[in-house]
Amino acid sequence: MSNSKIKADLILLLAAAIWGFAFVAQRAGMDYVGPFTYNGIRFSLGLLVLLPLLYKKLHKGKQLVKINSTKDHRKLLIGSLLTGLLLFAGVALQQLGLQTTTAGKAGFLTELYVVFVPVIGLFFGQRSNLYIWAGMFISIAGLYLLCITSGFNLEKGDSLVLMCSFVFTFHVLFIGWLSPRMDSILLAVIQFSITAVLNLIVAFSIETVSLIKVFQAWLPISYGGILSVGVAYTLQIIAQKTAHPAYVSIILGLEAVFAVIGGMMLLGETMTIRMAGGCMLMLAGTALVQVKGKST
Repeated sequence: MSNSKIKADLILLLAAAIWGFAFVAQRAGMDYVGPFTYNGIRFSLGLLVLLPLLYKKLHKGKQLVKINSTKDHRKLLIGSLLTGLLLFAGVALQQLGLQTTTAGKAGFLTELYVVFVPVIGLFFGQRSNLYIWAGMFISIAGLYLLCITSGFNLEKGDSLVLMCSFVFTFHVLFIGWLSPRMDSILLAVIQFSITAVLNLIVAFSIETVSLIKVFQAWLPISYGGILSVGVAYTLQIIAQKTAHPAYVSIILGLEAVFAVIGGMMLLGETMTIRMAGGCMLMLAGTALVQVKGKST
């Protein structure tokens, strides 16, 4: 393996670690502010990180949209707005779920979108194989061990994060359609702008927004915004230029593992043997889909 690919893999590992520990920041931030306030400010901060990158591209005269017809531009605009709405809905459900579930469980439940994407993609003409279906059933078995309590009850927080994973599934499918047609930084700026504005609107409508509380939560908000939304996303873009596609999926999938580690180290979360087994099955199922599901 070349030095450039090793470097790319290490950058991706750093991005996965940042995103994994972000689940800890998301939980800690809600000790001071509401979920929509937290999301609104963190995506505003992430947007501020990306705006200079977009300005640099515009200054160099780079083509940000790779089509020319007015009709196609309209499709891209609508697609970008829908992607922003999906991101808003996904992070809102995730943040609401984190009020009552652990960072580690939320990390693994969110990662289920990796399994859902190829399954839902069947309805959009995408191909599937036995590895994808096997990975899905393995992940469902892991979900049962991780979250299902006696009487087949799924806790409210787990349910919300699971719904978030479904929303992220459609978000990923939209991104897959838009990314070849639009610059990734421009697309991210549009998404982050919509997500930030909608979260702040909801926050000022139903939550008590206090500047004092916001300042008290400066560390988890700064981490969630500057590092998780801004820096980690940029690292992913840089690394994916040279990293092997299969390795990208596997390494970024370690985000869930870092979420568990962060929850145990910083929040004192615990995990039973049953729950740990569920995590292992979910990790195995998503890895199977990521590697074998894309190689055939």
